[in-house]
Amino acid sequence: MNWLLVVAGAMAGAPLRFLTDRFVQSRLGTAFPWGTFTVNVVGSLVLGLVTGAVAAGAASSSLHLLLGTGLCGALTTYSTFSYETLRLAADGARWRAAANVAASVAAGLAAVFAGVASARVLWG
Repeated sequence: MNWLLVVAGAMAGAPLRFLTDRFVQSRLGTAFPWGTFTVNVVGSLVLGLVTGAVAAGAASSSLHLLLGTGLCGALTTYSTFSYETLRLAADGARWRAAANVAASVAAGLAAVFAGVASARVLWG
């Protein structure tokens, strides 16, 4: 049963990642990978919130598998982040590549901490 929860979450997360990336890139342009940045930060926030809810006893481990492992696992993308950073650097945009790394890591960590903190406030 657990693997079905992960699969169900991933079935929603992967198309959501694709659609979000395309939507954000169409609004902000392609000079910087804003779409990937957005899905990674949002996924970090959701994962922090779900993990915090489970830790507080307000959500089940099944919900964590569905949303945390399945949805967030398919929504977020380290490989695309890595490739887009490499592409920026290879195209001579080294400052944007460095900014992508620094901003993605900082914003992702801030988002996961914000999610856990929000869960503590809501269910702690």
